[in-house]
Amino acid sequence: MTGSRASSTSTTVRRSAIVRACTAGFIALIVLLPAVPATPEVAVTLLNYIGLYSIVALGLVLLTGVGGMTSFGQAAFVGVGAYTTAYLTTVHGVSGWLTLWIGLAITVVCALVLGLVTVRLSGYYLPLGTIAWGISAYYLFGNMAALGRYDGINNIPPLELFGRSLASGRSFYYLIWIAVFLCVFATRNLLDSRAGRAIRALKAGGVMAESCGIHTERYKLVIFVYAAMLASLSGWLYAHLQRAVNPTPFGLEAGIEYLFMAVVGGVGYVWGAVLGAGLLTVIKDLLQRVLPNVLGESGNFEIVVFGVLLVLLLRFSQEGIWPHILNLFDFRDHPKIAPEAQPLVYREKAVPGEVLLALGSVSKTFGGLIAVNDVSFEVRAGEILGLIGPNGAGKSTTFNLMSGVMDPSSGEVRFGGRRIDRLPAREIAHLGIARTFQHVRLIPGMTVIENVLIGTHQRTEAGVVSAILRRDRAEEAQSLHQASEQLRELGLPEYADQSAGSLPLGKQRLVEIARALCCDPLLLLLDEPAAGLRYREKLELAAILRRLRNDGITILLVEHDMDFVMGLTDRVVVMDFGVKLAEGRPEEIQANPAVVEAYLGGVTEGAAGQ
Repeated sequence: MTGSRASSTSTTVRRSAIVRACTAGFIALIVLLPAVPATPEVAVTLLNYIGLYSIVALGLVLLTGVGGMTSFGQAAFVGVGAYTTAYLTTVHGVSGWLTLWIGLAITVVCALVLGLVTVRLSGYYLPLGTIAWGISAYYLFGNMAALGRYDGINNIPPLELFGRSLASGRSFYYLIWIAVFLCVFATRNLLDSRAGRAIRALKAGGVMAESCGIHTERYKLVIFVYAAMLASLSGWLYAHLQRAVNPTPFGLEAGIEYLFMAVVGGVGYVWGAVLGAGLLTVIKDLLQRVLPNVLGESGNFEIVVFGVLLVLLLRFSQEGIWPHILNLFDFRDHPKIAPEAQPLVYREKAVPGEVLLALGSVSKTFGGLIAVNDVSFEVRAGEILGLIGPNGAGKSTTFNLMSGVMDPSSGEVRFGGRRIDRLPAREIAHLGIARTFQHVRLIPGMTVIENVLIGTHQRTEAGVVSAILRRDRAEEAQSLHQASEQLRELGLPEYADQSAGSLPLGKQRLVEIARALCCDPLLLLLDEPAAGLRYREKLELAAILRRLRNDGITILLVEHDMDFVMGLTDRVVVMDFGVKLAEGRPEEIQANPAVVEAYLGGVTEGAAGQ
């Protein structure tokens, strides 16, 4: 085990060194290119636009690739930044540097207003909402007399830095690429943080994220505003590079191109934004130069060829190009386990035997269907309680009523004496209830330890600004220590750096339990934890659950495997057709004629978990 951890640490160090060397080499290339006299002006111009597009695509990586929210309206936010500085500098003589912050402030207000409406949408409604925003902004820019209508605003004064005018493309180059690198590293810092894991959890579904105490709507709004601010920054740079603006670059077509850049490069990867912007910009420029000489200038053949190339690329590489580079050179960097860090603060354990969770006459109806009907039972601290019943008995619905996924139609649920049945799942998680899922809900593209770290979210406080400025490292070390401890407790330390999606089902279920334990629960809800496990894996899981009970964690499990339940639980509640059929110790349940007839089918022998 020690040798395995040492090998993993050595591999991680090598990966980090490779990543740092490649990043330094790319930065050096960008810095030196315009300084070489032989570098043509057209190359500098092309690199300037690649930098501008990269900033916008970077926001889409976070918004669409990581957060799972497709937006076609980023070009409109570029226009907000561009028109703000164009109008204020030409009409009111405001300093161009000051207009950057004014433009960002206006963008934040617009994004907040728009985001409060759109981020609540799901399915195709969100993309349609951003399309509507993009079209509206385009016609707004084109119809306002103060903004020059469709002719736009010209003669934008150049920026000055230390008394030097940045009027030429070559002199403006470094400002653009400094902005690109700052945005890249800020976004990487954000993703490698408590807030970043919450953002990555959004794509896996709100139920899982909320069960770990994550306020999903808040984080959706955060990344929507963040992506808009990056677009606005790009627009500000564009206006001072071009020295003129008009509505054309800020229409829906441009918004679609920005999204293509993110997708082609690798929509879930930070450096993929730069790669995608570079590839599409260079390819489009080459087609515009070459095709008119071959096919004539009477048609826009470059658009046709460009579209065909995009379709082929997406057909054979749906995740973009950057993942292939990662696989080729193994550039991935993973969190470092920090065993020397102080552990996070634990809750005070409940007194054994006291009522921890109580359901009082709980019912749930769906239209005319009664899924749960007047169910009452208690869960006492320090026990393992089994909730069983045939398919359709209402177990899963009851489970969801306890964890805040659903609200009861009548009755009440109390936890620690406090009524929780009207609280959202994230608030219930904060009170000390953690859960797993019948169908494992891990984020396959994240490593095992990153998935487990999501469970520490509610026990830590670092926000977005702290993450970007890298001021959350002490708290991150504590979280890493906590996650690594849970992996060791469950016998999974050697899997820490592996992709969660590559693990067999049994290990994935243990990872889910480790994530739930990182929430520091008083009550652990397990939804069919033994489903799909082999005999030996069930024995190991039963031993783990007994150890957790002995450590003071109360467990309620829904399970179909009767051998597993009867050999593990202290008490059992049986449901049938939405009502509670029986309650008692396992041996009492096994001897209950009504239970045997309804569910057990005569099974009275001992349990595999014993």
